[in-house]
Amino acid sequence: MIFGGDRGWRVLILALLLPVIAPLGCAGTNVSAGRPYAGMTCVDDSAECIRRRQVTLRYLENDTSRTWVKQRPPPEAYASGVRLFALKKKKKELTCDELAHGRREADKAPTVLRGPGGAKLTTAQISRGVILASEVSRELAREMRRRCKS
Repeated sequence: MIFGGDRGWRVLILALLLPVIAPLGCAGTNVSAGRPYAGMTCVDDSAECIRRRQVTLRYLENDTSRTWVKQRPPPEAYASGVRLFALKKKKKELTCDELAHGRREADKAPTVLRGPGGAKLTTAQISRGVILASEVSRELAREMRRRCKS
């Protein structure tokens, strides 16, 4: 494997998402002005974008209804990593149907990122999204094999 096995992937994912997860203890938990998804499309590494991604990730993690799992996200949602990272973190709580939906979404993410919808993204943003989508797809598939019957 290119990144040295399972541990290598974990290190790579951590490095890619460090701007999102590192300062989580400092970010507020309030969702401002009814915009809980504001961080989903914020793809740069400015302090404001990092804060928005943190708030959005917390919102997704704490949303017990999980309606966001089946919502259709914009291409930037894959580049920001928030949505994919939330699927990864919530995999043990997702139903088999939600796992299948999340896996299909993660499998489609590279095509979406490389298509017309990703035209405003940088090559680095696309690459990070593709790598994360691949890892999330594998993890969701593993969870499905463990818990769900075909």
